[in-house]
Amino acid sequence: MQSLETLLARLSDLIWGSPLILLIVGGGLFFLFYSRGLPYRYMGRSIAILGGRYDRREDPGDINHFQALSTALSGTLGLGNIAGVAIAISLGGPGAVFWMWVTALVGVATKFFTCTLAVMYRGYDSEGHLQGGPMYIIREGLGRRWWPLASLFCVAGLFGTLPIFQINQLTEAIRDAVLVPGGLLVDDETSLATFNLFFGAGVAALVALVIFGGIQRIGRVAAWVVPSMVLVYVTCALVILAVHWAELPRYLGLIFTDAFRGDYSQAAIGGVLGVIVVGVRQGAFSNEAGIGTEVMAHGAAKTREPVREGLVAMLGPVIDTLLVCTCTALVILVTGAWQAEEGMAGAALTAQAFAEALGPSGPWLVAMLVVVFSLSTMFTFWYYGAKCLGFLVGARHQHWYRYFYVALVVVGAVVSLEAVIYLITAMYGLMAIPTMTATLLLAPRVMAAARDYFSRNPG
Repeated sequence: MQSLETLLARLSDLIWGSPLILLIVGGGLFFLFYSRGLPYRYMGRSIAILGGRYDRREDPGDINHFQALSTALSGTLGLGNIAGVAIAISLGGPGAVFWMWVTALVGVATKFFTCTLAVMYRGYDSEGHLQGGPMYIIREGLGRRWWPLASLFCVAGLFGTLPIFQINQLTEAIRDAVLVPGGLLVDDETSLATFNLFFGAGVAALVALVIFGGIQRIGRVAAWVVPSMVLVYVTCALVILAVHWAELPRYLGLIFTDAFRGDYSQAAIGGVLGVIVVGVRQGAFSNEAGIGTEVMAHGAAKTREPVREGLVAMLGPVIDTLLVCTCTALVILVTGAWQAEEGMAGAALTAQAFAEALGPSGPWLVAMLVVVFSLSTMFTFWYYGAKCLGFLVGARHQHWYRYFYVALVVVGAVVSLEAVIYLITAMYGLMAIPTMTATLLLAPRVMAAARDYFSRNPG
């Protein structure tokens, strides 16, 4: 197992090198300047669209604008916001948070471009159903000679959207942050292994109940769950920050200074570049801007206006990273949990931070939120993986992915966290290559569509 972890770590570090960082951050900056800041100028329009004013039942697609954003957020608003932020701080120090912010800020423009293309270049699968996603953008927008690039995205997507990270962190949070400290579970190898297995099986059954209902059921569940969990989590975090308000200026300053120092923990190996890699990687893992997974959710939106869906999608990084991830990071920092116990990372570190602030109820609160965040992500990631499989081998076979996916929920409850992190981040990096490449090549068509749309809808 140790050799597997080492291999996956090297693969992840290789993929997430300077070229990929330049592609994601540099590409986002290009979209920002190329569009003359267009996404930022129409934030109000984005919110108006979510209200349902422009929804048309007869439009092509499967779910409305609000459900599309909720479905995409149910995938991004997952453990990247609880465990991913903690991992970023553990590996790169407070400065990694700054680079997560940078990824989100440029990610607003990236989401606008990628998700506009998701509707602009929807294509039909082998069963004649209208689909969206980077693979269809590449096939319909760039032509079939770019098929290898579309296939690369789908192969990476099959592994990058596996549920193993979510169930792994969910199991850890329930077990280590609640049951063992509360004396409800004996801390020995046999008891923990038994709990992992049975807990994984129970979660798998719940996931199966939702995902076998298809994207419409996922959209309905996400539209109810996502706003609720964001409100609860942010409210709790703000209460903690209000108590520690005197510490906020110090740690906000530390985030900025550490971002350019590169002398913390494992990131010190690569200096400032190490901090940047950790921050951008975890930022991309959190908000998925430029990765392409969320493009598949927005490609299912019921609309005939590609730009309209692009405007909706660009709210994702704002909600996910600039709001929720920032709350998590500041709670971890102001409570001192990030320096408390060496070796603690992921959801357990966030639970420790909430315990420092809220006492015994803290870990229970985090455990509850981890349950909701991780389940919402697992509900959505099935859809992404199934679409990737359908593109590769035919849509009539993609239903088999559900069974494989549910089985992996059980497997993910018992595997090593390190191996899981490196596998998922490596696949996310591979998905970004075709997504960003196709979007950069098709950017002029997005701007042409935007000029047309705003000339017809100036208000």
